[in-house]
Amino acid sequence: MSSPTWDPALYTAFGDHRSRPFYDLTGRIAAEAPRRVVDLGCGPGELTATLAERWPGALVEGLDSSEEMLDAARSRFAGRDRLSFRHGDILHWEPEDDVDVVVSNAALQWVPGHQGLMGRWLEQLAPGAWLAVQVPGNFSAPSHALMRELAESSQWDHRLRGVLRHTDPVSEPRAYLELLLDAGWDADVWETTYCQVLTGEDAVLTWVRGTGLRPVLDALSPAEAAQFEEQYNQLLYDAYPSAERDGVLTTVYPFRRIFCVGRKPERA
Repeated sequence: MSSPTWDPALYTAFGDHRSRPFYDLTGRIAAEAPRRVVDLGCGPGELTATLAERWPGALVEGLDSSEEMLDAARSRFAGRDRLSFRHGDILHWEPEDDVDVVVSNAALQWVPGHQGLMGRWLEQLAPGAWLAVQVPGNFSAPSHALMRELAESSQWDHRLRGVLRHTDPVSEPRAYLELLLDAGWDADVWETTYCQVLTGEDAVLTWVRGTGLRPVLDALSPAEAAQFEEQYNQLLYDAYPSAERDGVLTTVYPFRRIFCVGRKPERA
């Protein structure tokens, strides 16, 4: 499966909802004065920049495979001292000797076999280093299950076969915990379901359009994509009913996320 294309403006349209898990994740990192901090899958860079503010003495680097996202990040943060962004594939990234903190927020679900990558990083990172990862755990939620069912229908299967991954892009929390513990790391793993309140018409479709729907939209022509979205949106209306509250159309969208933070013990 090729990497999806990204729209930085659409991705950041739900900034508060997308940033909260990042802060919940990085709040568990207790590093005091890291030398180098790397954000794998940095997107448009706003959250990466907060790492530079938190650790002003560190070299902070964002890595992403989307040139659109990197263009947005470089434009916004041009000239920021000790903060940089570069193009790269997480699959081929390896930590340098001075990397003390690695963060990956809502990115590894796009990397098949990322658990093996994490295992390699656990070996390669220096004693005292931190690894903090957050991935969505909602692939069995109606928003994703309905998308897969529609893509597999007789109308769309010939165009979308193999485009969407199924229910195994991420592991369950226990598997990540055991991965860290088996490597000898101190580990903190948990999950949270955020009951997000989205506003406006077609709120769930707009949310998913910025992330999980990207591979489908990339695989179809504009006319086909519009038809798929119309059919998918009708399914979402039934799964996520909306209600008007104080004159505002609102939709509750539960979103489960999985977090793991680990620290490699110092050498004895």
